[in-house]
Amino acid sequence: MHGLAIGDALGMPTQLMSRAEVVARFGNRVEWFEPAAGTHPVAAGMAAGTVTDDTEQAVLLGRLLVAGGGVVDPLVWVRALQDWEADMVRRGSADLLGPSTRRALDAVSRGVEPGLAGASGDTNGAAMRIAPVGIAVPVGDDAQLDGLVSAVAGVSRVTHGTDVGLAGAVAVAAAVSAGVSGSGVVEACDVGTRAAPRGAALGRRTGAPALDDLLARAGRLGHDLAAAPAGAAEVIDARIGTGLATVESLPAAFAVLAVHPEDPWAACRLAASLGGDSDTIAAVVGAVAGACLGAGRFPVAARALVAAVNGLSLETLAQGLLDLRRAHPSVAGQDAG
Repeated sequence: MHGLAIGDALGMPTQLMSRAEVVARFGNRVEWFEPAAGTHPVAAGMAAGTVTDDTEQAVLLGRLLVAGGGVVDPLVWVRALQDWEADMVRRGSADLLGPSTRRALDAVSRGVEPGLAGASGDTNGAAMRIAPVGIAVPVGDDAQLDGLVSAVAGVSRVTHGTDVGLAGAVAVAAAVSAGVSGSGVVEACDVGTRAAPRGAALGRRTGAPALDDLLARAGRLGHDLAAAPAGAAEVIDARIGTGLATVESLPAAFAVLAVHPEDPWAACRLAASLGGDSDTIAAVVGAVAGACLGAGRFPVAARALVAAVNGLSLETLAQGLLDLRRAHPSVAGQDAG
């Protein structure tokens, strides 16, 4: 959870910028937390170290999981997201719900069944906030993996019910879960890559490329770039892309993790330097790297700043999620389908 928030805050001021714009403003690589430019389309006025919707929605989901003993009713989740957006509007924020989530919540408001509302959700909103499920649900044998996939579908299908949307969320949750169990970054990403098709099998077919293939290719690319990381951002931007589509942002995150598999702070700074949907890419990178390597591998000052700026109490939430993991080894979310 610390890694997710740190990556998110690092990527906050660079989101929606091109790679060239990031370099012009921040240099080749973001080195520390920066405020957003006053002209930023969604983050204007945000102070250095401020998190975005990625962390806020992950925390919201995590709290619902703990309160529900590992089960989140889809309609409760819909209402929570609607209340969250209303609160963001009251705060004057332009960083609101993503396109897939927005469409799904509007559909539910019109009376569409929760299990059908996310039928067009193919962006990365489910993946960006899914880390709490990975913390709460173990992944080891096939039975546990089935439990994790069911849990992911239970909280994701209402907004992201497509093959690629669910594949992305399963990949991130499985990688985080593997990290919590002790896997290193490379192994955890492999677990996530191999789990992705199980998520895809539960969603509406879109014709999108197989995400597991894209993630595997991204991992190989990142491994090759590790020898010369200074130029990694340009290559990832050019060869993978950094948009909010799951088929770009998730492979970009896995490529970054392969460039810096032993250094979560460097990985988050590289992800934040990409531009595009850099806050989400860096949040995913931070969540997986943090699960694998631990919060202690991030600078103490970075953890302290992000916690202070945002009023986060991540240790309490994480402990509640770990309690779920221990008490319910095959805990699964309530599947909306």
